[in-house]
This record gives sequence, C-alpha cells and structure tokens, in this order.
Amino acid sequence: MPYRRLPNTDAARLRAMKTALYMGTELPPQKLAYSSKTLIRLQRILPQFENGINLKKQSVKNKNSKSQHLFEAERRARIYLTHFMRVMNMAIFRGDLPAETRAFYGMEINETSVPFINTQNELISWGKRIIEGEEFRIRKGGNPVSNPTIAVVKVRFEKYLEALYQSQTLDKKTGEFAKDNISLRKEADEILLLLWNEIEEHFLGLNEEEKRTECEKYGLVYFLRKGERIKNKSEEKILSEEILES
Repeated sequence: MPYRRLPNTDAARLRAMKTALYMGTELPPQKLAYSSKTLIRLQRILPQFENGINLKKQSVKNKNSKSQHLFEAERRARIYLTHFMRVMNMAIFRGDLPAETRAFYGMEINETSVPFINTQNELISWGKRIIEGEEFRIRKGGNPVSNPTIAVVKVRFEKYLEALYQSQTLDKKTGEFAKDNISLRKEADEILLLLWNEIEEHFLGLNEEEKRTECEKYGLVYFLRKGERIKNKSEEKILSEEILES
C-alpha cells in the first residue's frame, strides 16, 4: 500500500510547493483542494525559500572559484617571505650584514636556518614581523635586503591578506545563508504538511486510487512500502535527488 511522505530535500520541497501553487493559480478558489489562507502563505514562502537556496548556492560557487586564487596568493607570499630570509642569511654569511640584523625580525641572532611557515597563522605572523622589521631597520640606516626587496615581499603579502579576507567574507556569508535557510526550511515543511493534509482531506470521499491520483496533481508524493516495486519515474527522480543532496 503506497504511503505519503513529505519532501526531505530542498529540490523536492520546491517542486512540491510549485506544483501546489500552480494548481492554486489555475483553479478558482471554490474548486481548489486547499484553503485560500494556505494559498496566501504559500505565495509568500515559496519565493523566499527559492531565493534563499539560490543565494547559498551562488555563495558556495563564489567561494569555490576564489579558493584557487587564495591558494596561489598564499603560495607566492610564502615563497617571497622564505626567499627574503634566505637572502638575508646569505648576506650575513658573506659579511654584508651583521648577525644582529636577525633581531629586527624577531629571530635569534645565531639562528641560521629559515623558520618553517606551514600554517596560515605562521604565514601572517612572520609576514608582519619581516615587513615591519625590515622597514624599521631601513629607517635606522641599515642597508636594504634586495632580490627580493621588502617592497616586493609586502605586495605579495598584502595580496595574500586581501584574498584571505575575501575567502573569510564568503565563508561568513555562506554560513549566514545556511542559517537563514534552516528557518525557511522549517516554515516550508510546516506549510507543506498543512497543505497536504488539506488536500487529502478534500479528496477523502474518493477511493484510494482516485484519491492518490487527484492528490498527486497537487504535488503529493506516494511511495511504495519496503519490498514493493518503485511505482514510477517521478519516485525514482526523487530518490536520486535525495542521494545527491545527502
């Protein structure tokens, strides 16, 4: 015996609401299987719900497109900072700069190796220390490190910070859209439950087969119970969407 099941994916929710709304615009109120009050609620929630889903999808798409840009900006910033420290150490080794130069960058005077910059926090921390330290050292009359100069390092570092800020902003927006969609999804489920109950009650006088046929015109979905054959392509499509969204 087929049983009714409310949508549990956003695509299925949209399809169910759009089908019900289509019937609401095609039929006069006296022939409609659900109330005018429910129709008004449906007309309000549907565009809000669809817009919320689209905003989240677009935000995720933008984030994915920016992720490669952030990766490249981070890679180049790390390379320039590392090269700067290597060149500085080479200058000290040649005697062009005193060992005390390392202190300007927050490094041990006798530390000849370049520190590891693996994490985002390490990159930001060392970037600020190197740039501020070199600029301060030059103002004190020190000879600037070249190839790369601190000006070039600073450009790469600031490009990385800009890309990082954009990524974090997109993360925040995506999270906000997802949070908004939770409340919209809850309201959509509430109205669908009310809607489907009203529709089934309207066709209560018909036999089971006729009742299901009329209800399905309004977007209600019926599934066969465990062990029974999938009854139609529409049900197969819904099951496929649930797998993709899970």
